[in-house]
Amino acid sequence: MSSFEISRRSLIKTGLASLAASAMPLSLARAQSPVIVGIVYVGPRDDFGWNQAHAVAVEALKQVPGVTVVEEENVPETDAVAKSMESMINIDGANLILATSFGYYKPFVLEMAAKYPAVAFRHAAPLWNKDADPKNAGSYFPYLNQAHYVNGVAAGLSAPGGKIGFVAAKPIPSVLSNINSVLLGARSVNPNATVRVIFTGEWSMPVREAEAANALVDAGCEVITCHVDSPKVVIETAEGRGVKTCGHNASQASLAPKGFITGAEYKWETIYKSYAADIAGAKELPNFLVGGYDKDMLRSTPYGAAATPEAIKAADAAIAALTKGEPIYKGTLKDNTGKLVVEKTYDNYDPYLDGMGWLLEGVQGSIT
Repeated sequence: MSSFEISRRSLIKTGLASLAASAMPLSLARAQSPVIVGIVYVGPRDDFGWNQAHAVAVEALKQVPGVTVVEEENVPETDAVAKSMESMINIDGANLILATSFGYYKPFVLEMAAKYPAVAFRHAAPLWNKDADPKNAGSYFPYLNQAHYVNGVAAGLSAPGGKIGFVAAKPIPSVLSNINSVLLGARSVNPNATVRVIFTGEWSMPVREAEAANALVDAGCEVITCHVDSPKVVIETAEGRGVKTCGHNASQASLAPKGFITGAEYKWETIYKSYAADIAGAKELPNFLVGGYDKDMLRSTPYGAAATPEAIKAADAAIAALTKGEPIYKGTLKDNTGKLVVEKTYDNYDPYLDGMGWLLEGVQGSIT
């Protein structure tokens, strides 16, 4: 194990312990410190995807007595985000900044954190480096692949031919993990299941997403899912073709009244409320916070009309098992070029899985 992996494992354990300590009912009326949260979104708050998942959590946070929230949407990954964060601090008095887009971190979050050491900055991706980055910065990130494993279980029992389609943005580890986890979930109930993936190359490219969804349907896929910023186009395209779907990021159930099964959702409010409790109690926020079903950081979208009793029963069982720590990646497993990539059973938070650079045997597609 590399020194990076050792430090990463230590950070994860520390973050999980910190969350457990702060995951208690908030009594902010007795707060020693004000809680003023500034949050920036890269897109619209109602995108049926990444931004909406955060916005749903923020609405829950607003209901907590003693918390003030300042929001700004459609903030690009440029110096515009630095200006937005600085305005929230200097004008609104924010003492916690939540930066929700990948490209906000370097250099913008790091620069603002260095400039405003009394303000806590937290970024929604596991990028914080304890050896190099400001101590008032940090990362938080739920492992959504656990919920995609549940999607796979439900999809595997909803696709008679075992053919699942996946529209993906870019072949980075978190996306590959979601694809591979869908396959493993599907194969846990249908050993012959396959996943066909098409990469669009961009986080938000509606035309390519529609083309990819149509191509997967034309290839015979019976259930479609995805990992793009806003799954709206993918879900609506599949629904229009009469094909079942599983969601990603937030709830897309309303977009597919006939074909929706379930979806993989972030439950950011667990993290945001824990941060608010720490600030209210004048506690130091954890620098690194991750989790899954076991830490109430994920949820599966309530089952839609296309979810069969058999799929619901199996998906519920998978959620219960993951909540208890059941591992997803159990050795040995080969990638779709025949190379051995999983030699043993890995804990769901093992750093080895964070560097995933392969598609498992059973996934039809290429990362090159």
